[in-house]
Amino acid sequence: MPAGACIVAEAAERAGHCVRLLDLMFAGQPGPAVREAVETFRPDIVGLSVRNIDNNDMEDTVCFKDDLLSCLHAVRSRTEAPIVLGGAALGIMPEQLLRLTGALCAVTGVGETVFPLLLERLHNKRGFSDISGIACIKDGNFRRTSPDPGDFTGPCPAPDYRRWLNLSAYRSQQATVPIQTRTGCPFQCVYCSYPLIEGRRCSFRSPAGVAKAVARLSGQGLRDIEFVDSVFNASPEHAMNICRELAAIRHGARLQCLEINPLNFDDALAGAMERAGFTGMGITVESASDTVLLRMRKGFTSREVHHAAEVVRRHDIPCAWIFLLGGPGETRDTLRETLAFAEQRIRPGDVAFFNTGIRIYPGTELESIARREGVLSQPAADMLSPVFYLSPRIDRHWIRQELGRSLAGHMNFINMATLGLSCLPAINRTGSALGLRPPLWRFTRFIRRGLRLAGMDV
Repeated sequence: MPAGACIVAEAAERAGHCVRLLDLMFAGQPGPAVREAVETFRPDIVGLSVRNIDNNDMEDTVCFKDDLLSCLHAVRSRTEAPIVLGGAALGIMPEQLLRLTGALCAVTGVGETVFPLLLERLHNKRGFSDISGIACIKDGNFRRTSPDPGDFTGPCPAPDYRRWLNLSAYRSQQATVPIQTRTGCPFQCVYCSYPLIEGRRCSFRSPAGVAKAVARLSGQGLRDIEFVDSVFNASPEHAMNICRELAAIRHGARLQCLEINPLNFDDALAGAMERAGFTGMGITVESASDTVLLRMRKGFTSREVHHAAEVVRRHDIPCAWIFLLGGPGETRDTLRETLAFAEQRIRPGDVAFFNTGIRIYPGTELESIARREGVLSQPAADMLSPVFYLSPRIDRHWIRQELGRSLAGHMNFINMATLGLSCLPAINRTGSALGLRPPLWRFTRFIRRGLRLAGMDV
């Protein structure tokens, strides 16, 4: 669900502006939907929110820049109003996206703070290039001001999604409502774009405020809530305090978080999460090999990975394990090490997700590694089209074969091809109709078996 766009829309309203939000998630034909909305609303300013640049899938890559351009052309066919870009993608490649679209500028800072200020400047026909968290192309040159970290210590925003989104459509797809409890990432992972988007300075929401936001959303009937921090337990104390506040109230929500770091994961936190109402969690281990973990700068070792598996077994929260195969230092031996861990230590009722290859983003350490190793030759200006890292010490075809063998023997294992199944929306709708409570990935082994009985090779 596009939480950021809803939060920014409400911030613009509070600043006195008339706002319409068009969510294209379920638009069968986005072009006509955009043209109709622009004709009806007649905006003075058009904001386009861009979250993902591509699908991060090396095996079946889909780039979304053509979709963005189609949307932009639909806007331009009906209005000459200035276009402003925003969203997570602009924190990663603002210059490339500005040059691609010809937009007036891009918001790279805290949207709910920067966008209303930008609207005020544009309304008063004043310059905006000095606003913190703005990027633009001026006289052919890219210019960007440093984002203000903003005040993340205020109330946790929980917009009235009923006003902005088709909630029944999201519910039918088992969608969760996102809440961010902290910003900034202190870790040094070589591939990660979060430091580019949020910076490294950490700022935290009040645990009591987070609990109030959960209760407010649950009271609106939005009971499936996901914490979408880059790493939920980056600060173990903050994570524990949130769990304590949640456990102290009758919120009625089903909570999830798919970004647990094994470094700060123990029985105390797992127990606190159970008492708080978590019904699903994900542990982002990426690898079970010390060689790869070290090269990825994950900040933990295989010892913490195995310890996390022991903790998970002592508790009842369903768990998704997330792996990135083919990273720096990956060899046949290290990959076998990771698969052996998954096969031997992950509970049959849990799920393991494997992605092969790592998307290279400009400005990350992985970009430098890839250039040194001869894996990457494209200049940063051309990296909107997806480029991926795969260790030169391992063969892509061999990975596909070895992973395929493991998936064939373990029905609770999935990869990107599984997530790309055309029948997945129908599966989600069926689960919703049957009253199956999220997360639906808890039933992965049963779904895979059923699809195989239906003749599908998944």
